[in-house]
Amino acid sequence: MARPVWAGNLSFGLFSLPVGLYTATDSHTIHFHQLQRWTADRIRNRRVNERTGDEVDLSDVVKGYDAGGEYVLVEPKELDEIAPGRSRSLEIAGFVDIAEVDPIFFDKTYYLGPRGAEYGKVYSLLEQALAKTGKAGIATFVMRQHEYLVALKAENGLLTLHTLHWADEIRDPEKEIDSLPGRAKASDKELQMAEQLIDALSMKWDPEQFHDTFQEKVAAMIEAKRSGETVEKAEPASEPTGVVDLMEALRASVERAGSPKATGGKATASGKTAEKKPGVKKRIRSAPKEDLSGLSKADLYKKAAAADVPGRSHMTREDLVKALSSSRT
Repeated sequence: MARPVWAGNLSFGLFSLPVGLYTATDSHTIHFHQLQRWTADRIRNRRVNERTGDEVDLSDVVKGYDAGGEYVLVEPKELDEIAPGRSRSLEIAGFVDIAEVDPIFFDKTYYLGPRGAEYGKVYSLLEQALAKTGKAGIATFVMRQHEYLVALKAENGLLTLHTLHWADEIRDPEKEIDSLPGRAKASDKELQMAEQLIDALSMKWDPEQFHDTFQEKVAAMIEAKRSGETVEKAEPASEPTGVVDLMEALRASVERAGSPKATGGKATASGKTAEKKPGVKKRIRSAPKEDLSGLSKADLYKKAAAADVPGRSHMTREDLVKALSSSRT
């Protein structure tokens, strides 16, 4: 069992619930060591006094705030001493509708668990009440010498704690992006076609359908280099859509995606519904199977585009082979 990264008391009203905070997510990023080129020699980071060049032990390192010409030194224990109670208390200031919290404020997610079976009833009471009301508890607390703004939510039968960005940490997009178009006027036809494309590509949220293909490619590249094999390069990025070609690009996109919800069949470039021809699947089923194992990823992608295989742009070579094989059965 994992150990809590923080332990303290969750308070709301006159209730006080001892809880532990547990990390809810893991990173599957592949980590590399730093080596000197042409050698297997590791590169190490050291704490070095920039004036003397001597290495400094961690126990001799203190925090220093640059006050302009001089440093104000702060010992780690001094940060704990100024808020000893706050570092063990998570007090809910109030409850808000979850929909009121803009997603940009959410940062990291933790699981919250009761510290002892005897506190299960209070824990369950708060979880059920939050789930029924659709509210989130807003609180602040101190962990590892930092104060956090958090939202307490009920999710799938347990309490979760989401750290939030402070309001002054959210950047103004108008100041950050100098090329925002504002409310550029789109024609009714363009808007209707864009809505039809969104409808055609609508799906139910299922995170299990998605995986980190880049990390898979990194792992495959490492294995290929270990085996002395050739590393396959990715397809080039698609060209940006020009303003003049916007309507035609929308038509072609809708035609490719199909829109059974909006049209009852696949839309053509003219916007009319193309009726499905009976017997097409029977002809494909009776056709002899093609050996795809010797084809490059680029050739497989062309065949996937011709067969209108959904999600092909995110598939690996193996995924393309499987999708094309299943489309021919």
